[in-house]
Amino acid sequence: MEHQLWKEIVLLLKQIHKRPRRARERFGCEEIVLVWFWGVIHDRPVSWAIQKRNWPCHERRRKLPSSTTMSRRLRSPQVQRLIELIEERTLRSCDQQSLYWMIDGKPLLIGNCSKDRQAGYGRAGRGKGKGYKLHVICGMDRSIPAWRIAPMNKDEKVMARRLVKAARIQGDLVGDGNYDSNPLHEVCAQKKALQLVAPPRGGTGRGHRRKAQTPGRTRVITLLENPQSHFGRALLRDRDEIERQFGNLSNWGGGLTHLPPWVRTHRRVHRWVQAKLILNALKRSWKI
Repeated sequence: MEHQLWKEIVLLLKQIHKRPRRARERFGCEEIVLVWFWGVIHDRPVSWAIQKRNWPCHERRRKLPSSTTMSRRLRSPQVQRLIELIEERTLRSCDQQSLYWMIDGKPLLIGNCSKDRQAGYGRAGRGKGKGYKLHVICGMDRSIPAWRIAPMNKDEKVMARRLVKAARIQGDLVGDGNYDSNPLHEVCAQKKALQLVAPPRGGTGRGHRRKAQTPGRTRVITLLENPQSHFGRALLRDRDEIERQFGNLSNWGGGLTHLPPWVRTHRRVHRWVQAKLILNALKRSWKI
């Protein structure tokens, strides 16, 4: 599987228009990205990927950059833009005219003794942990129009508002009770074609300040309280699909199972998760 994923990355880079290498550069952006993905595919750090003995025999003639070159070039806007182009071709290549979307977060835990100052403590499942959280909007076709990485203690409703503003979607956005908030309903209403569907926190009810409720939240409460309509409850049942997608993201050898010890600080976590999402999309779309 690693070899097939590698070939798909090479093919994608050939299809993407890249800027020519500058005269003073020994390695182009494409070569930096290839070395980076070679390590991510095998769940290894950059220090492993730059050693020729870890490459196949037919690839050992390739000139490999040093560790300092990889560290410097991976932070450059040109390399980051190239990885973003690969992301656009894989994660957002599906039809985004769907009318059903799901939103949720996946905890990415690290050790409690880690010195990562950008990580945070927060709820992870039924307990608490230290690390980061992957916030995702995804569709039934498994396309991902928007995603973010944040510390574990970052409020999901705040991250959801950022995701909604960045995603070009319409229809119903379904989440659990954590996403029931008037500010999030207001952001969805500004899209003019997006309705947030989330069960009210603490059960059904409008609260003691009915006049302060947004029209979107009032509409959802009415939809879920209507005993004659099963549409709202069916939407909430279908939300379990995002849990299966999170499972498919992590249940294979090169998946996003955890954050390895060399992936710390927000910048590295974002880059690692981005690569894993790309590889998972390639594995899914090409039936690898």
